[in-house]
Amino acid sequence: MLSFFKVNDPFRLIGVAAYLILLAVLAKVFFDFPMTEPRLLWMVLGERLSDGFFLFQDTIDDTGPLAAGFFAFVDLLFGRSDFAYELIGRLLVLFQIIHWNVVLIRYRVFDENTYLPAIIMAALFHLSFEMVGLSPTLLGSTFLVLAIGQLFSQTVLQKETSESTLLIGIYGGIATGFHLNFVIFLPYLIFTGIAISGFSFRQLLLALIGFFLPLLLVLVFFFWNNGHSETLQILPEIFTYKKYSYQPLASWMILAGFPLILALVGYFYSAVLRGSTINQQKQRQLIILWLVFSLIQFLLVKRQAAFQLLIFIPGLTYLITQFFLNMRRGMIAKLAFLILLFGLPVGGWWFIQTQLHANSTYFVKTQTGNLNTSGEKIMVLSEDSSPYLENSLGGPFLNFNLTKAYLASEKTLEQKAQIFQNLINQKPQLVIDPEGIFKNLLEELPALKNLYNESEPGIFRLK
Repeated sequence: MLSFFKVNDPFRLIGVAAYLILLAVLAKVFFDFPMTEPRLLWMVLGERLSDGFFLFQDTIDDTGPLAAGFFAFVDLLFGRSDFAYELIGRLLVLFQIIHWNVVLIRYRVFDENTYLPAIIMAALFHLSFEMVGLSPTLLGSTFLVLAIGQLFSQTVLQKETSESTLLIGIYGGIATGFHLNFVIFLPYLIFTGIAISGFSFRQLLLALIGFFLPLLLVLVFFFWNNGHSETLQILPEIFTYKKYSYQPLASWMILAGFPLILALVGYFYSAVLRGSTINQQKQRQLIILWLVFSLIQFLLVKRQAAFQLLIFIPGLTYLITQFFLNMRRGMIAKLAFLILLFGLPVGGWWFIQTQLHANSTYFVKTQTGNLNTSGEKIMVLSEDSSPYLENSLGGPFLNFNLTKAYLASEKTLEQKAQIFQNLINQKPQLVIDPEGIFKNLLEELPALKNLYNESEPGIFRLK
């Protein structure tokens, strides 16, 4: 099987597609996992925005504006469809795989052209089942892969190319619009552009203009819809509120241990034991710095879940490919390849099963207690978002930890009036408030007390 994908034949991509389909079918038939908390909230957000409400202005959440718009588009087409999220996610995964392999061949990254990176990348995407599903991280990382492809082109071309440098910035800016934490890759693009690709001042300026152009267009959209003040108020809170620790970091290190060992050995082969052209040295430096900035970005994310690991995949694919191209002991290489292709997904599925048995908060609980609600407009001020399974969002607060930080911050009279106006206009029929956040808000805004009655502790119903 290893030799099959080593051949420089585009038809090997059919084998990659078959591998992805096989794992998708097996996952659906034998490992049909429940809904995750983040995905449910993305569906609720898409539903909310498709009803005519706006992010930040009417809905407090930290999802990137472009991702939120994309979720609204998906909701308009498919509604709350878990299948649509899986299908679109896998199509994006296939696009990333094909594009990254094409980049590695086009710019002569390895001594031989091969389709090994495609199958290796496909295996890495199955470290955990949610990594192949639609998410802001997957949407944003798709454009970052496009950006690093343009950076690779700068290591080969011997002249200034305005189009390439502008695209580097535009792709980086769009990625940040999908996943706001990807703003950390702005210094990466600047540093690698200057130090490795040799950007001139004109090229650097083009890249910066390209990066900020999509973000400025997003801000113009909010300004046009009279939501700029709320946007500028909430954006700083997005990077400082308490994170959701869905999965322990140590468990990921166990799962990723084998790919990391292959990557380290691959780096040793490529950097120490074998010679490289100047272009290949530059490309390796781009990858190492990519992984460093990916780690920084990963430590900053607020939803600590496996899908955040997506950003490491292009760099690990490059290093692991070096391992298989340079490992001369056939049996070791073949065994490692089989473990990577089939042992890694099985390990990921086993890990998720242990999380399910441990009642991890990452998965939505199917039981919603004694609320007996269905089809109502509700607002949940709790980390348990399961009531949204059968109900839609009826108020402005969606991200619980961000909401706590937002409401705890000092507010001007105008900002308090905006919160009051949002609640008056939206009027959720039911508010689930186990921590007393809404109750405290009623004390701050006494006029709301006439609208709600605490039917039982932590449960407020519209009169």
